[in-house]
Amino acid sequence: MMADFDAIYEEQELSEENLEEAHVQMVPDPIVIRGAGNMTVFGLSNRFNVHFPAGLVSRVAPEEFKATVLRINAVLKKTLPVNVKWLFCGCVCCCCTLGCSLWPVICLSKRTQHTLNKLLEWENSHLYHKLGLHWRLSKQQCDSSSMMEYVLLIEFIPKTPIYRPD
Repeated sequence: MMADFDAIYEEQELSEENLEEAHVQMVPDPIVIRGAGNMTVFGLSNRFNVHFPAGLVSRVAPEEFKATVLRINAVLKKTLPVNVKWLFCGCVCCCCTLGCSLWPVICLSKRTQHTLNKLLEWENSHLYHKLGLHWRLSKQQCDSSSMMEYVLLIEFIPKTPIYRPD
């Protein structure tokens, strides 16, 4: 009787494994949009490229993509020049203040990142999540050096299968 129980148990385990394998979905790698500006403050470039990536063809309209990147660039255009001025002042006064003069630019940089994250949250909730995409600001290592930079990542959200009992 114990052997019959083991046989049933093994069959049941195999069917659960097959069920899990059936739900595995291949999701494309995220699309990385690097900064394309001529100035970078604490890893954040002053603009991102509006060139439409080939990986987004048939997923989002090029106009929507461009509008999103232009909104991001508008935030950067408004905030980064102030950050650069504070960075310059902080570097000039750094020896006298023992580095404390750099705190304002660090706080302004964090505020810029927070503003961009809020903008991307809004874009995701109003458009991109409906299209199966998720935008986020991410820190990555530069290709050419060990420095870190902020990039825009466009991730693909896997579609959840609809369960229909037989």
